[in-house]
Amino acid sequence: MRFFLKTVGATAVVAACVMSGTAGTAQAQPKAASAGLYAPSSLVLAVGQGEEADTATMQRAVTLTCTPKASGTHPTASAACAELRAVNGEFAQLVGKSPGMICTKEWKPMVVTVDGVWQGRRVAWTTTFGNSCEMRASVAGGAALAF
Repeated sequence: MRFFLKTVGATAVVAACVMSGTAGTAQAQPKAASAGLYAPSSLVLAVGQGEEADTATMQRAVTLTCTPKASGTHPTASAACAELRAVNGEFAQLVGKSPGMICTKEWKPMVVTVDGVWQGRRVAWTTTFGNSCEMRASVAGGAALAF
């Protein structure tokens, strides 16, 4: 019985220390809160062989974080973030035909997926191209989907 009482007493001392430590950090919170002013923008972009994202064989994937600064495993994170800001995160606007590129009509589909959060809004976007040449032609000149 005495052991239990000593443990309770020690727990009370630890709780008092934790509470006093918490009270001290409450004053420092406004500095940390400034990071919360940014809406999160963190994405996973992937390319796979197949018609649909659920059944495709993934070939590569990258991460992209744009807020508060560009980072991640995307090879051109800063340019990709600038491109996404320009179209307000509307990924469909990043896809178009590149003049001068000629591709075969071979059906070997490639699927591109984007999943995550863009400026605080949930994003789940997918598009399928007829083959890898069509995919390269459609994202030519852009940074966000060229990884």
